[in-house]
Amino acid sequence: MLDDRSKLLLKALVERYIADGQPIGSRTLSKSSGLELSPATIRNVMSDLEDLGLIASPHTSAGRIPTARGYRLFVDTMLTVQKTSIGAHHLAPDQPQKVISNAAHLLSNLSHFVGVVVAPRTSSVFRHIEFLRLSERRLLVIIVSPQGDVQNRVIVTEQDYSPSQLVEAANFLNSHYVGLGIEEVRQHLQGEMESLRSEIASLMQAAITVSSEAITETQDNVVVCGERNLLSVSDFSSDMGHLRRAFDLFEQKAQLMRLMDCTGQADGVRIFIGGESRIVPVEELSIVSTSYEVDGKIVGTLGVIGPTRMQYDRMIQIVDITSKLVSNALSQSHNPQCK
Repeated sequence: MLDDRSKLLLKALVERYIADGQPIGSRTLSKSSGLELSPATIRNVMSDLEDLGLIASPHTSAGRIPTARGYRLFVDTMLTVQKTSIGAHHLAPDQPQKVISNAAHLLSNLSHFVGVVVAPRTSSVFRHIEFLRLSERRLLVIIVSPQGDVQNRVIVTEQDYSPSQLVEAANFLNSHYVGLGIEEVRQHLQGEMESLRSEIASLMQAAITVSSEAITETQDNVVVCGERNLLSVSDFSSDMGHLRRAFDLFEQKAQLMRLMDCTGQADGVRIFIGGESRIVPVEELSIVSTSYEVDGKIVGTLGVIGPTRMQYDRMIQIVDITSKLVSNALSQSHNPQCK
């Protein structure tokens, strides 16, 4: 257990290092802590903190910097989140994918690091379908998902269809199959081929095929924004190895999505610090994340990824506020009458 003096000095060291990015010496720490202690006493305390693995001495400097373990103790027991002005922001209710994209940009712009949003997993279900004749044997299929996403696909048919036939096919699909998965609809259509006129049945089969493709193609499950912000972070710009490992993570969308899912499994804002466990695969990165909801149900995760030397109190506020904005925008999109 640390005594109060050691805690105060560790807190001062972490805060000063986050602010300046330079290893902290005993003389600087004496001024930052506000304690009337001699440099020799402070050096002894710093030595004890180093023995505990809370701070470390870079080989090029006599000063100390926090370790992952030191950051963790600071975040868990010393961090106080005081409301700071990050401005008034708004996410307009819109198609879910656009809300997700705008949220990732907002996280990046506010944090000056990397914004990441894991989109809700959508099933291959349609809420509404329409056909629009473009020219002979060319049709536009308009598919609306339960979440309000609208996708358009052009299909070329073996025969030409009249406007009344297109309305008939759309009405049949909308009245019988709304809310069912695409594969379920496909199976139902195969069973009803005999009762449907063959030309209408083949049109509906073609529509279901492109609907499935459209919904699958648009499921961009993780949106990343602001990777280039790390180029201006000294912790990365001075070491291409650090930067390369970070960019490799952002390119591996599947690994990034698993990472965000893992960090968003608990209530509230969570902080994961690189180097303290295997959860964050890049030692120089930390993640501040939380979940967001639609109609009170958790559907996804969002967060900020940046250097371990970040203003954690500010990142907590940014992530928390963005989560509320996303939840509100998606809930309104899902329930238009609530706008």
